[in-house]
Amino acid sequence: MHLESTERKYTGNKNIACSIGSEEKNFNHVIDVYFDTFQKRYYFLNNPKFSVKMNDWVIVETQMGLAMGKVVSIKENYSVKNLEESLKMFVRVATNKDIEKNNELKSNAIKAGYIFKNKLKKYNLNLKLVSTEYTFDRKKLIFYFASEERVDFRDLVKELAAIFRVRIELRQIGVRDYAKMVGDCGSCGKTLCCKSIINKFDSVSIKMAREQGVSVAPSKISGVCGRLKCCMGFENAQYMEVKEDYPAIGQSVITVEGKGNVTSMNMLNDLIFVNIEGKGLQKYSLAEIKFNKIEKMEIEKRQVCSYEESN
Repeated sequence: MHLESTERKYTGNKNIACSIGSEEKNFNHVIDVYFDTFQKRYYFLNNPKFSVKMNDWVIVETQMGLAMGKVVSIKENYSVKNLEESLKMFVRVATNKDIEKNNELKSNAIKAGYIFKNKLKKYNLNLKLVSTEYTFDRKKLIFYFASEERVDFRDLVKELAAIFRVRIELRQIGVRDYAKMVGDCGSCGKTLCCKSIINKFDSVSIKMAREQGVSVAPSKISGVCGRLKCCMGFENAQYMEVKEDYPAIGQSVITVEGKGNVTSMNMLNDLIFVNIEGKGLQKYSLAEIKFNKIEKMEIEKRQVCSYEESN
């Protein structure tokens, strides 16, 4: 069970829900609330009873119970597409007493994590604790863990419930969420995108790497989590748009120096490498070559069929 498929959906009281379908819906005032346990944001309707500002802490009601999050943006006349659930109103703006309580809960959650790790040795369980969290109403204590195998932790949960006297929940997370929660630096030298800018993981495929001319060697296209780099998905739409104007790899093109076959391209720098008989590999810009677009479509269709058969 991975967090990608079972992640918490921060929602509120259904009596004040604003129904959302698959089509686009417009809202007068929407606040974007950030929860720091695993660095995700969720939308809530603004509560007209309170005056809320950027960076205010607010109390919201969720499926897990009460929670406290930080307002990172306030949007007016905002359109939201394809929400899985209804938007709910936040309960109230957090007071200084609430903030103190939340800090105390975080401190207690850290202490609970130490106890949890000691109990792992007792039950000889092969898992790694990633984070611990109390719900704001202190009715539930959640342990987020990573493991490469299925773990039977029923006896552990019983003992933890007896120790903390609250409802205990253990949540196994996937490798992508593990990287997001722990954080690291990517091969580019910057903080991981999942840690800094990504709110929800989108699917990334090996086909995107091929389309962008990226080496498909695992060491080149894999992130620190071992999965395909999320950044390949950021530029894929732009690559696909630009690619429409370029020839296909392997296609025959006409240049000022004669006819040749395209061996590779660097579309960002407008470079097309063409192998011309008797002259070897030459580079040209798009404006310096001519090619048949119908032939290009046929070649790309064959390449797609070949790729699908190999997978």
